[in-house]
Amino acid sequence: MARIEAVLNSIDVNLDASRERLFDLLRIPSVSTDPAFTRHCLRAADWLADQLRGLGYMAEVRATPGHPIVVGHAQAKRKDAPHVLFYGHYDVQPPDPLELWEKDPFAPRLAAGKDGQDIVARGASDDKGQLMTFLEACRAFEANGGLPCHVTFLFEGEEETGSPSLPAFLATHREELSRPGLALVCDTSMWNARTPAITVMLRGLAQEEVIIRGPSHDLHSGMFGGPVPNPIHILGKIIGDLHDVDGRVTLPGFYDDVPDLPEAVAEQWRALEFDEGDFLSSIGLTRPAGETGRSLIEKIWARPTCDVNGVVGGYTGKGAKTVLPAQASAKFSFRLVGQQDAAVVLESFRSFVRAHLPPDARVEFINHGASNALQLPFGSEALSRAQRALSEEWGKEAVLAGCGGSIPIVGAFKRDLGMDSLMIGFALDDDRIHSPNEKYSWTSFHKGARSWARVLDALAA
Repeated sequence: MARIEAVLNSIDVNLDASRERLFDLLRIPSVSTDPAFTRHCLRAADWLADQLRGLGYMAEVRATPGHPIVVGHAQAKRKDAPHVLFYGHYDVQPPDPLELWEKDPFAPRLAAGKDGQDIVARGASDDKGQLMTFLEACRAFEANGGLPCHVTFLFEGEEETGSPSLPAFLATHREELSRPGLALVCDTSMWNARTPAITVMLRGLAQEEVIIRGPSHDLHSGMFGGPVPNPIHILGKIIGDLHDVDGRVTLPGFYDDVPDLPEAVAEQWRALEFDEGDFLSSIGLTRPAGETGRSLIEKIWARPTCDVNGVVGGYTGKGAKTVLPAQASAKFSFRLVGQQDAAVVLESFRSFVRAHLPPDARVEFINHGASNALQLPFGSEALSRAQRALSEEWGKEAVLAGCGGSIPIVGAFKRDLGMDSLMIGFALDDDRIHSPNEKYSWTSFHKGARSWARVLDALAA
């Protein structure tokens, strides 16, 4: 206990120097999508590698077909200490439109915010500020006897462009990067400005396009309407039959691998400060849709969905045209949870569509990608330790949160390295990431570093 207190004190007394290091990184315009900034991406990678070397760690800037990846290794004093991989990304989104920034997006500054001071700059929250919380925790440990865990560092420069070089990099360096037993990902958010969170669920995604064909060509609806099957009608019937009156998806076997929430987690979610009315009114709605009897948070974080994302058929120009179309198409997406298998869900969907086709109607399926859900086991010892550590730092129980979307790197770690991820971040929903005047709370930066120190200490206990 005395050592962790010394580490936390070191973070506190060196905050000014920590801020200047973060500001140095924020000044580098490492925009990954624009070739005009390629040299700045290399500068950011070199800067991070120098920081790791300055702490006594091995670090290399490794080339990829795109922007380089920084790999570092640090040894704990105890040989049998656990080994973790820390992931962050140094690339940022373009700052455009520049005229909406109050000041230069790559001239970081402190500004007054609603919860205290904010760090304002492109990349402050996504992801340089988040990344630096972990490095500052490591720095404090090195000033007080060394790291409690072996750490492998992986800093990417193409996250904002879809990580095109990462899969091949993980495959090439699998033996080196799969040695850690757990990944730590700092690219997520708190529940609110006072309550930390660990993201434990990511919904999967399966996408399928359906084309229904009927007659050989478009027909006059007056001459052929009635006896000729209309592909739009067929498609509309399929879409309507995909949900029952209680909002449940009707595909056979769809819910077979969907687990119920552990009661302790469900109780925590019910106790969260979340106003469903405010959430709906912010998007111009008054009543929720979806499964009857499920809370809005549960629907977004822990329940599967089937949605239609676009429909095309017949004449869609101005005015009227009495056409009976030869084909109609729709794009569907399924958000998956638990142990749902994307391939199984898609095959059930295709069978469902085929069973709804009348004679002479034909169907074509076009797949647009699929990935399964990810979930950290609720009984994970690492999760329990991290949750306790965060709760100790913030004075409030850390929320075990879900995420309605996907984080590709977490899927890659699981798929390619066989590694679960602890997703712990200190961003806030109003940080304006990807937007002008992006900011990161000074409290998030300060207590984020303290939080990582506590988490590393707890994982090594």
